[in-house]
Amino acid sequence: MKKVTFWNGVVIALLGSSIGSVGFFALTFLFSEDCAIRLLTSGLAIAYILYLLSNSQERTGRTTVLVAWFILWVMLWVFYPPLILFLVLHVLAIWLIRSLYCYTSLFSSLADLSLNALSLASAFWALHHTGSLFLTFWCFFLVQALFIYIPTGLKNPNPKKTDTVNNKSDFKRAYRTAETAVRKLSTHH
Repeated sequence: MKKVTFWNGVVIALLGSSIGSVGFFALTFLFSEDCAIRLLTSGLAIAYILYLLSNSQERTGRTTVLVAWFILWVMLWVFYPPLILFLVLHVLAIWLIRSLYCYTSLFSSLADLSLNALSLASAFWALHHTGSLFLTFWCFFLVQALFIYIPTGLKNPNPKKTDTVNNKSDFKRAYRTAETAVRKLSTHH
């Protein structure tokens, strides 16, 4: 990941909360409340996934992730599961993408799964106690912002430095071997 801070997450939480609450108000004029919340969930989830992908240094698999997301989105709208399952599947998609792009260990991935469960629980808690969609989205995205404090795994802190040293010594060894071979060939003829 690029240098993502907690404050980036707070800004995302504020934007997601604002867009979510205003979007719900606007969409309820056109669709039922159930359909409006599903549209918002899908829209905010893909926006958050694009945010994660844009901050990832990993370049491979982005198109595959977006195609898989689109397939999931289509399947969810075709089969139209209960709203709770719809929300959980979106959160699991976020978890899977963060696990693939941010973490290298199982422990970190499971910690992120727990964080996603906590963010979903805090969103339900906020909705139950306040009835405010703004606070619901705020709680969800604010807890999501804590993912930066999960250790990424057991990666070597300076992999490029170590790789460069090994590559240089490997190159020197191969160069010496090639010189020796050329000398042997030139002396025999």
